[in-house]
Amino acid sequence: MPKLKTRPETQIDEVADGIFRISTGVTAGDIPGGFSFNQYLIKDDAPLVFHTGPRRLFEATREAIETVLPLRRLRYVAFSHFEADECGALNEFLAAAPESVPVCGQIAALTSVNDQASRVASVMADGGALDLGRHKLRWLDAPHLPHGWDCGYLFDATSRTLFCGDLFTQPGSDTPALTERDVLEPSEAMRGGLDYFAHGRDTPTLIEKLAATEPTTLACMHGSAWRGDGAKLLRALGQRLN
Repeated sequence: MPKLKTRPETQIDEVADGIFRISTGVTAGDIPGGFSFNQYLIKDDAPLVFHTGPRRLFEATREAIETVLPLRRLRYVAFSHFEADECGALNEFLAAAPESVPVCGQIAALTSVNDQASRVASVMADGGALDLGRHKLRWLDAPHLPHGWDCGYLFDATSRTLFCGDLFTQPGSDTPALTERDVLEPSEAMRGGLDYFAHGRDTPTLIEKLAATEPTTLACMHGSAWRGDGAKLLRALGQRLN
């Protein structure tokens, strides 16, 4: 994991209706221009954060969230799979938001979360729904895409936002919050230097499953969020992975 600064700079920007990207840039000696960790806050009747970031970034993330709403109001702490940048600060969030619960897929709950988390997870089956108020979310199992048996994503039908975790990972510690520029080539360059994909046998089927949601915003965990024809971009990624 890249070296984390003691007081990293954190930015918060609205990238879709009621959805805020919280981005913390860090130095990374082996990644020119550094790297970023993004969390996504959905402001709603039952607020949700997707990704917690590493534990050492919790205070920076907390401060950013509280410019939008009190952290204690948070109801759901969701993430794609069990890994430090996905859920390293999970218990810190659960302590700061006493009515919140973890949200994850069935495999994550079985193998890691219900042992490591201070509260039992709300477990999402493939295709399961989560109603936050205005925002209507659906869980999509995506094992090994790009990695992790327990991997899955949330899709917000209200804003057509796909919270796509490590897909389209881009370098840079200070990237635009939202872009319509190409993110496939930068992400493929990252994969060329450090191949973090599992290359599972079901990758083409899973790419098409995600593309079928026809997202217009891709909420990436590293780098800029992206706006455009998400189905087309996902299928272009699938072609690179063949």
